[in-house]
Amino acid sequence: MLAYKSYTDRELLDCLKSGDRAAFAEIYERYWKTMYFHALKMLGDEDDAKDLVQELFASVWARAASIPFNNNLSGYLYITARNKIINLIQQRKVRRDYLSGLAAFAEEASNGTIERIDEKELLLIVEKEIQALPYKMRQVFELSRKQYLSHKEIADELDISDKTVKKQIGYAIRMIKLKLDVLTRVVLLFIFFQ
Repeated sequence: MLAYKSYTDRELLDCLKSGDRAAFAEIYERYWKTMYFHALKMLGDEDDAKDLVQELFASVWARAASIPFNNNLSGYLYITARNKIINLIQQRKVRRDYLSGLAAFAEEASNGTIERIDEKELLLIVEKEIQALPYKMRQVFELSRKQYLSHKEIADELDISDKTVKKQIGYAIRMIKLKLDVLTRVVLLFIFFQ
């Protein structure tokens, strides 16, 4: 591995194209921190920046054979990172616009209409959606919301990382909310056109 430290980017790229894992490890070691701080500056979120950089290097490894031959590996990494950042920002904007639209829709509905939904029925629907989650996600979610365990306690019990616990709970909440949003729309439409 020490020999790779003296390689130029061009030499590392040549080795990488032939599937050399040690060359990839050196590229990763050489550029991870720089790419992370670039992504962090653009995104403003540590977890998003880390995820983006991991995705960047995974794509470098997966597409090693098609990386253009030039002497500017750092330029290639910056451009690829920039494109991934732009895509992520666009996805966030679409998500924000969608949530704003849902909020506007909910505000238009009268409180009396929403009160017609029986609380017990709603709890049964929520429980059904929880049971429909993928097994591991459901397990994490139930330990969090029903047994009131912390992320650390869940991570220790299931032998997974705190970050995985946080992501699984976030995904579960989003999935349940999405199903409930759809259900609420259907119920509201049914009540309005009854």
